[in-house]
Amino acid sequence: MGLRRSGVAAGRAGPTLGEAMLKEFREFLLKTNALALAVGVIIGAAVGKLVGSLVSDLLMPVIGVVIPGGAWRELRFVLSTNPDGTPANAITYGAFVGAMVDFVIIALVVFMLTKMLLKPAQAPPGPPMKECAACLEMVPKAASKCRACGSAV
Repeated sequence: MGLRRSGVAAGRAGPTLGEAMLKEFREFLLKTNALALAVGVIIGAAVGKLVGSLVSDLLMPVIGVVIPGGAWRELRFVLSTNPDGTPANAITYGAFVGAMVDFVIIALVVFMLTKMLLKPAQAPPGPPMKECAACLEMVPKAASKCRACGSAV
């Protein structure tokens, strides 16, 4: 690959393997949207914590009062019991229903936040365009001649 493992021999004429990797990594970060993606993931995690707290600390206590039997998340169907009478194996459908309720509430809150914070994309300003049949260049719709090839449109 043309990279030397050490810059000691031949008077340090080229980059070492580590230096080349760092340079390539820096270029990757600057040329791609990796940094923007990382910031998005961090902000997404923070919003997730906020929405999770909203659901568990503010909304679920109210829902627990409205739904009869406040411990509905602990509902289960017992499959087998231990000799002392405690459940050994059980299908905990209350936890599943609770997770579904959490999901619906979180999805609704995230939808409302994105609706409130993100504005719809606007069409770019400028005249409507058409394509030149000769060179496939885009020209203004009102044009009678292509600016790229000079043919009539």
